[in-house]
Amino acid sequence: MEFGILGPLQIRHNDSVVALTGDKRKAILAILLLNANGVVPADQLIEDLWGDDPPTSGSKALQMRVSQLRKALAEAAGDEPIVTRDPGYVIELEPHQLDLHRFERLVDFARGALGSGDYARASEQLKEALALWRGAALADFRYENFAQLAITRLEELRVAALELRVEADLSLGRHEQLSSELAPLVQQYPLRERLRGQLMLSLYRSGRQSEALDSYRAARELFVEELGIDPGPALQELEKSILQQAPTLELDAAVAAGQPDQTTARRAVLAASSREEKLDGLLALAVPLARSPGRELIVAQLVSDQHVLSDQAARLHERRADLMRDGLAARVATFVSSNPGADTAKVASEQDVDLVLLDAPPGMLNGGALPEELITVLNNAPCDVGIVALRSDPTSVSATRPVFVPFGGAEHDWGAVELGAWIARANGAQLVLVGAQSPTSEGDGDSSRLLARASLIIQKATGIPAEPRLVAGGTEALVDAIGGAGIVVAGLSNRRAISELGGARHAFLRDSSAPTVFVRKGVRPGGLAPPESMTRFGWSLSLGV
Repeated sequence: MEFGILGPLQIRHNDSVVALTGDKRKAILAILLLNANGVVPADQLIEDLWGDDPPTSGSKALQMRVSQLRKALAEAAGDEPIVTRDPGYVIELEPHQLDLHRFERLVDFARGALGSGDYARASEQLKEALALWRGAALADFRYENFAQLAITRLEELRVAALELRVEADLSLGRHEQLSSELAPLVQQYPLRERLRGQLMLSLYRSGRQSEALDSYRAARELFVEELGIDPGPALQELEKSILQQAPTLELDAAVAAGQPDQTTARRAVLAASSREEKLDGLLALAVPLARSPGRELIVAQLVSDQHVLSDQAARLHERRADLMRDGLAARVATFVSSNPGADTAKVASEQDVDLVLLDAPPGMLNGGALPEELITVLNNAPCDVGIVALRSDPTSVSATRPVFVPFGGAEHDWGAVELGAWIARANGAQLVLVGAQSPTSEGDGDSSRLLARASLIIQKATGIPAEPRLVAGGTEALVDAIGGAGIVVAGLSNRRAISELGGARHAFLRDSSAPTVFVRKGVRPGGLAPPESMTRFGWSLSLGV
């Protein structure tokens, strides 16, 4: 039995499509497939299925629909891949059974072929991967809340694979065909710099230099109008090369140099705030991270009043000048926004951003609730998102005191470890992983083995040793244990709509004096990933590769 989510939900058995009825049963299957081979808690399924209005007996209602789903799958194929496993359910699949897994594997193979210069093989593998898409991902759930974040992320994977396929075809001299293909794609994704650069290069190689330059000018006008920033360094350098008719743009020279399309942008750290007084705290964390090789810093300030726009823009450009004098690649954006969350997510999506840093609003510090604009960014940005909560001096973020990461082995904890290791490496600080200590003397239930495994993986990927530290006594003891931290990095679950932080994370805000970053892991690679990684499935710290 095979399953498909790269289009409407699909079940196939022996080359025949299996019909599945019942909206709730279909939704359960879709949620399990999005988390294939991972346990989905029953509470999460109930919330995803019924939202704020669950039936009186939510657990029994869920069990009944899971049972019906199992029966339908067994009748269709004699197979029951859905297993009950505390605290919920898991669908156990082989790699070939889900179209998303096949897509990921093909793209990963193609990236390896690109790296070795086998462009024909890469192009064919990417075409095969993209052919798995039968339309918009999870098209039959496009209005369901639980699917919104997944749909956004899956579309990011598709477009990233498309950009890789164009890169391979450019390296094979297919620029004339690509010119006509890329024009409508650039209209569909006007702020994706890599697609724009690929269009410019294909036009130039087709003898259409003036059109290539027109495309850059149109991009610059659009970037300034929509985002308040100029195009990135890669696109600016490409325009200069076209103006100079640089020999390196010619196909033979570019391929020989191992830079087939010259359009790969710097990956960026985006610090975004609607409050100018919070920028110092965000920059204290962002600047060391943006000094990593191949990165730039984007600073965005969103204002609600157009009358203050000019003054804010002038001050932000002064910040940029200071950053650039300090040797940092930086761009700044100031614009009027009535929907800061959506606009921030848009900048993150359209630029090559692998980390967004946002300031925690005062209400969050007092009650733990996340405002709608933060939820919008968490649900729509394809990259990692960090919410930075400060208590006092914003410059304390960049101190060289230890970076503490509470770690329980969940997927969102691995996201926190990635960011914590990046921060520690950027600041020359110690990384400390904190886990729960067993109440018994034998220690069978503690986190020591898990922490040791995580430390080994971090050392392999980064060379950074991580000190394991066991804590007994629950949340209060955990808060006490991090008292000497320079910064705390805690993971947020990739839930469809995070409305509050939960008890332990709220305790960090309420009781800890250390700056705290709450990070939600995105589909794009984090700051420790190799520069050639364009999507998360190509590199994962949790897999130790």
